[in-house]
Amino acid sequence: MKTITTTAELADACTSFAKHPYVTVDTEFLRETTYWPKLCLIQMAGPDLAVLIDPLSDSLDLAPFFELMADESVVKVFHAGRQDIEIIYHLGRLIPAPIFDSQVAAMVCGFGDSISYDQLVHRLTGHHIDKSHRYTDWSRRPLTEKQLNYALADVTHLRDVYHALRANLDEQQRTSWVQEEMEILTSKETYHTEPVNAWKRMKLRIRKPREFAALKRLAGWRESEAQSRDVPRNRIMKDEAIFELAVQLPQSPEALSALRSISKGYERSKAGLDILAMTREVAALPNEELPDVPKGKSQPEGSGAAVDLMKVLLKLTAERHGVAAKVIATVDDLEKIACSNEADVAALKGWRRELFGQYALKVKTGEMALRLEGKKVGVIDCEPPELPVAKASAKRNRKSKKQGAPAEQS
Repeated sequence: MKTITTTAELADACTSFAKHPYVTVDTEFLRETTYWPKLCLIQMAGPDLAVLIDPLSDSLDLAPFFELMADESVVKVFHAGRQDIEIIYHLGRLIPAPIFDSQVAAMVCGFGDSISYDQLVHRLTGHHIDKSHRYTDWSRRPLTEKQLNYALADVTHLRDVYHALRANLDEQQRTSWVQEEMEILTSKETYHTEPVNAWKRMKLRIRKPREFAALKRLAGWRESEAQSRDVPRNRIMKDEAIFELAVQLPQSPEALSALRSISKGYERSKAGLDILAMTREVAALPNEELPDVPKGKSQPEGSGAAVDLMKVLLKLTAERHGVAAKVIATVDDLEKIACSNEADVAALKGWRRELFGQYALKVKTGEMALRLEGKKVGVIDCEPPELPVAKASAKRNRKSKKQGAPAEQS
């Protein structure tokens, strides 16, 4: 099995792939010691060609590969492709388009919330994939014949998976459902964290505006350092240390070194001096310049019961229509629907509203009820609940009749 190691070979292969309507794509990478994933191998397959590409070769420029990824006449097929697309975006500064993610398509076709690739291949094609090389160090050279065969199988089987899922989607008229999901995978915001927004990744465990100001600066500083030095965030500083710094706001090297989450001697490093500069600046901020602390979710009284009912309805809908529940609605969607009938959530739009959202609103308002039908849950339509005004009117009518007065005219 020959692996492509030169730009000329890659250009020839990409020219062949561009003649067909689709190409299956997979990558092997490492990121345990880096911020950005380190690309080690690329696998691609079309209807009549399958290749391995060595991006670590000194004789290879990936430009032809990126041109193919940008070719809108060729569908790029991935399985759980977010990390593969992240690599392409980081190295080539582009998002492949159009794309088809077989994991998302499988969820829409009823194969569960997150079916693994080998399970999907077996269910759709009957083939078993050898996963014994999944923990290979793909940066080592040379790779063995078994490792290369394992890597190539990921894209050759994906061709059959793609055809089967496309046929399933067409038969159920759900192709447009998958296209909506692809919008998330083709958004640049999915693959790039701006340092100023890095705090949003962290669980907010502080309540004071000054602490929040410190948290934002420290998280942004860590993100910038991790990106520029290409190391994992925790190599720069762990979350626990950021929270402790935000609460304690040390003003001197001695105060910094006294913190439990800070290692000895750190206060004398450049990073330690940078942190002290930030904590001093935050401590000196006037109150009116401090940011508001984001409020946590507050649910109206009784909304928890509505969410619980909608969860049962969601499970019922997913089973009845053969669609993974998390594709239809998230718990966050349900919580927002419990608060507002006009919530701006995907579950109340398009096919999701038709499949689930409209009925979730009926369950919430009492126009639909859930009941046990043997060992299964079923739904029944109900009369809309009587309005309080109508109840008051009826009470007055009964009182009038008792006193011999004429009833109110409707």
